[in-house]
Formats: sequence, structure tokens, C-alpha cells
Amino acid sequence: MVKCINRETLSTTGMPLLPLNIQPPAEPLDPGPRSMNMRRLVKSSETNYQYCCVEFVMGPNRMGPAPHIHTHLDEISFVLEGAMGVLVGDTEYIIQAGGFSLRPHGLVHSLWNASDKPLRFFEMYCNQNFDEYLDELFNGIVPDMIKYNLPASDPGIAKRSADLHAEFGVTLFPERRQAIIDKYGLIP
Repeated sequence: MVKCINRETLSTTGMPLLPLNIQPPAEPLDPGPRSMNMRRLVKSSETNYQYCCVEFVMGPNRMGPAPHIHTHLDEISFVLEGAMGVLVGDTEYIIQAGGFSLRPHGLVHSLWNASDKPLRFFEMYCNQNFDEYLDELFNGIVPDMIKYNLPASDPGIAKRSADLHAEFGVTLFPERRQAIIDKYGLIP
């Protein structure tokens, strides 16, 4: 016999109750002019900052972020469509649709679209409000770069990016990006 634990049962255990989050179906994301797009499905503020979930789409044969490390954040990716290339430490993997990847904090990692079709995937971030980092990056910094035709090296953009990375414990290794681009014939 399977015993169901309902919300009332959980509340008697002393565990904090998290609000239920039901995500209605939505139109598929389009990679758009930046060849990468995202939407927040579960906000960290809705889960007592225990986790958040973001949906991504990346254009064909595209490089993702430069290899980087998170001080506290653990990431879990679930590939919905396409093939995700993943660097974890010094090892590279190709994850097909239906597969997932765990990238724990403290390890250098990156990802890219390893196919000639759009890559669609969910990412769950544990123990940090990383959805807010992504929101500032995708809906603040990058659109300003495009709107004002500014390079990442622009002093204002560079400061905003550095402040954002420092706030969320992200250290980038941009010098490691080109080797991945060259090896897999990716578009930066």
C-alpha cells in the first residue's frame, strides 16, 4: 500500500511548506536574434530560495557561456530537444534529449548546442536565486549591449557584468572558450 503525503501531513512534520507551482503549457521559445532565449518557470522567490527552474533554447551549433565556476550554486540540466555539449572539469560530454547533467559548484563547466537543430532544455538551480542573475543578464545587460551597440569591454557593461558575477559568486574563464568553439565548429 502506498501512503500519500499531503500538504497537511507535511505541515505536521515541521518542514516548511512551499507553494505549489503549476506551469501551464506555453508556446515553444524561439532562439531569437541572440540565438539564445530563456523564461523562468519557477522563481526562487516562490520556493523560499531553495531552487528555481528556467527553460532555455539555443540556436544550432552555438557556444553557451564561457567556462565558469559557481561558488555555491549546483546546476541540473534536462535536455528536452537536441544535443547538449557539456564541459565539467576537463571532461566533455554530449547529452541527448531525455538525458540530464549535474554540474556541482566548485567545478569549471560550460555548455553548448552540439547539433544543427535548436537545443531546448530546463535548468534547475539549487540554493541560490540564480534566476535573478539570469534575468538581469538576459533582460538587462545583453539587451543594452544590443540596443546601444556596446561590446562586453565597454566600461559600463564590464562593470555591470563584474558586479553581477561578484554578487552571485560566478568566476568566468573566457580564455577557455575558444578551444571549445574551434573543436566543435561552434558559432560564438
